[in-house]
Amino acid sequence: MTHAAQFDQVTKTYPTGLLGRGPGVPALRGVSLTVPAGGVFGLLGPNRAGKTTLVKVLLSLTAPSAGTVTRLGGPLADRRSLARIGYMHENHAFPRYLSAGELLTFYGGLSGVPLAALPAKVDQLLTRVGLADRRAEPIARFSKGMVQRLGLAQALINDPDLLILDEPTEGLDLSGRQLLRSVVRELKAAGKTVLLVSHVLPEVEELCDALAVLVGGRVVHTGPLAKLLGDAHPAGKRLEAALKPLYEKEGVA
Repeated sequence: MTHAAQFDQVTKTYPTGLLGRGPGVPALRGVSLTVPAGGVFGLLGPNRAGKTTLVKVLLSLTAPSAGTVTRLGGPLADRRSLARIGYMHENHAFPRYLSAGELLTFYGGLSGVPLAALPAKVDQLLTRVGLADRRAEPIARFSKGMVQRLGLAQALINDPDLLILDEPTEGLDLSGRQLLRSVVRELKAAGKTVLLVSHVLPEVEELCDALAVLVGGRVVHTGPLAKLLGDAHPAGKRLEAALKPLYEKEGVA
């Protein structure tokens, strides 16, 4: 498998009007890009660029209006591949009456993790994200940062081949951000694929091997990160400087 995901002329239009007979709102306009297998791929763009819709299409949460998508070497219709994906969202809707241990056990069962292996897996992940001492505590008592750490553990419960991180550092403190970066590097070293959707440009610059930039539902750039950055600006600011002319060309301030 040479790519973790591939989009070929994908469009998505959300229906509007009575019974969906209105003109519709286009979210993706002929998107074609490849997420290579292994490594960290960034997905960037301003608000309403289509990033979330693209992720939803990849996760079969919404169907494309046109075009084709390949996920982990197979078509979207093969739902078995979803068990090989981990997904961490910036705003989690976990049942707050569950404890951290119960939540991971629940998601592990949904992901097909063998029941006999779940207790040790849950213990390992809670320790990894710094929540081992809060295993039996209801999520309702967790801070935003603790919920984010739990969300990372949940996304890793099935040892995914593809991990999708959608604004993962929202609410995390410094140690939580360091934890996240460490996990991403470990997955990359293990040959896994990470799709990182983020507005935190220094983080993208530090972690990503390649990226795609979406503006207005279209891909305006895709390729290796080093090719986009160049050497004209100091480290930590190069990506911001490289994105500015791309956005301005598309009429985005």
